[in-house]
Parts: sequence; structure tokens; C-alpha cells
Amino acid sequence: MRRIVVVIASTLTGLVLLFSYPTSLNRTVGTGRLAAAPAASGGGTAVASTGQGSGTFTGTAAPTPYGNVQVQITVAAGKITDALTVDYPSQNGHDQQINAYALPILQSETVQAQSSSVDMVSGATYTSQGYVTSLQSAIDQAGL
Repeated sequence: MRRIVVVIASTLTGLVLLFSYPTSLNRTVGTGRLAAAPAASGGGTAVASTGQGSGTFTGTAAPTPYGNVQVQITVAAGKITDALTVDYPSQNGHDQQINAYALPILQSETVQAQSSSVDMVSGATYTSQGYVTSLQSAIDQAGL
């Protein structure tokens, strides 16, 4: 009888630990913002550059199986102060749901990391890969 109680208690403890493990599905959405409407541009450009390493830089659009991803960064005094996704897949509700979740996380991590070394977002692998590719293009343009 004692063995049965120990097995049941161990099983319940294991289940509680399993279900309390944080995953990408129960992460809260970041406070970053998406562009109002995805742009249809393909090239990378520097916009409103105010000096070496300062200004707004738009990376080259990175193709993914679901559409292009394009990132724009704002740099001041050689530091990334903001990241905005100006083009991203949004053709259907699934794309919109994934990107509404993933892009604010990627944008926030960009400012924290000050580089393109950001973690991929689980469930948004293609978007994450396209984001990092375009982000690196913008960083290269900024000379960081």
C-alpha cells in the first residue's frame, strides 16, 4: 500500500512539473510594435542618416517560404535604439497570429542584444530566420 502512495505522489509531482514548464506557447507577447502595413519593397536603404553610425537603416528583404521579412533599425551614437519590422508575412490569419506574437519578441531582443544574435522564436522559425537575415543587413549598413 505504501508503495502505491509513493508512486501516485511521484506521478503527480512529475505532472505538475511538466505542465508548469514554460514554453513559447505560454509566454506573454512583448510590447514591441509591428509596422502598420507591410511594405512591398525588396532593397535595403539607409533613411535619415544623421552621421556615422546614426540614423535609420532598412535591411534587405529576406525571403521566407511564407513571404519577405524586412527589418528597419534606428541607431543613435552607435547603439540600436529601436527595431521595427516593415515587411512580414500577413496573408492569412495564421501568419498574422504568429507574427503578432514573434515580431515584438525579436524586436525587443534586438535592442537588448545590440546585434543580430537573437534567439529564434519557437513556432516562428522561418520568420525568425528572415528577421535575423534582414537585421544583419541593416546592421551592416549602419556600420555596427
